[in-house]
Amino acid sequence: MIFKRKREASDLAAIVSELEEAVAARDGDRTGRAFTAVMNGVQPASDAERVLAGPRLAALLPAFPPTGPRPMLAMAAGFCVERGADPAACAEPILGGVHRDLLDALEFARRWTATGAAEDELPEPDEKIIDDALLARLGGDTYEATRLALAWCSVEEWQPPALAVLCRSAKVRHRHASAILPACRDLAALERHDLKCLAYALAVLDDEPLMVLHRPTGTGFEVRIGGIGDNFQLHTLLAHVLVGGGHVPGSMPSAESVRLATDPEPAQGRTQTVATGAFELLAPDGKRIWNEGLPDDIPVVEGCRLLVLDEPTYQRSWNADRFFPQLPGTAELTRVLTTDESRTWFARTSPGNEIRRPS
Repeated sequence: MIFKRKREASDLAAIVSELEEAVAARDGDRTGRAFTAVMNGVQPASDAERVLAGPRLAALLPAFPPTGPRPMLAMAAGFCVERGADPAACAEPILGGVHRDLLDALEFARRWTATGAAEDELPEPDEKIIDDALLARLGGDTYEATRLALAWCSVEEWQPPALAVLCRSAKVRHRHASAILPACRDLAALERHDLKCLAYALAVLDDEPLMVLHRPTGTGFEVRIGGIGDNFQLHTLLAHVLVGGGHVPGSMPSAESVRLATDPEPAQGRTQTVATGAFELLAPDGKRIWNEGLPDDIPVVEGCRLLVLDEPTYQRSWNADRFFPQLPGTAELTRVLTTDESRTWFARTSPGNEIRRPS
């Protein structure tokens, strides 16, 4: 949850109207006061008020300067989404801000690297680093350099509002995720920002066909998956569909672990439920598909993702809570492949000889 502290109740609609009017008038002092009032008024408001306020707050994001408190305004809009506001109505301004700051943070890193010594490490994302010397190093005009530096320092603050809209709408993910994901991964690869949750949410597959081959039995299946946050959850659901459905031998997942993976209502806090692995998840070339990874890691072969299941090399288990509490996963067996179809798909795989490590 984005906001937690309780405050005195206020008329949120009137406060948002004041902010809209102040922004339209380009009155900086009035905007500052109204912005503070909004930050103080969102948490104690009723859910009905938040439902109406969310899209209005999100719509104001493009009007706020990149050097202003846009992530905080996005958090307010995201909190309204958490409490019932329409994620699709709020998504474009929020995710547009995310995308811009990711790109600006990458540009910060490019300029920092280009203007320093080879051994210079990228700085930690803390606004304390922003001074005249830093801005001079980045080059360009001072406003632009400040914008890039602030993006570098505040990009993680966009994660909660981004997750609020991404985890509540497949439509939002379908429309926006693929454009933002490369920049998110590029910035995360610099190892100065923790963007794992954002990257995972952007990579969620929805209504995706998956060819699944079970090597011990030589059988194959077409499974349609969606809303799965990581491969722990995928592993549980494949065991539920294939072992629980009597299609392959193995250990069935508990009913509670399946419920936690699929229930539209998220668990309230962490549970102690344990899921047990039924398979080894492998890519077509025999390399491990890590439980800690994503369904998006599964390679595409002949236009379809192809996953091989093998006997587990050892017993493994994990906490059954799903990675994204708000995002229920689905896995539906759409058909069992014929013997000839399975043989054709198996011909596109190899056993592989990698050393298998615990996951």
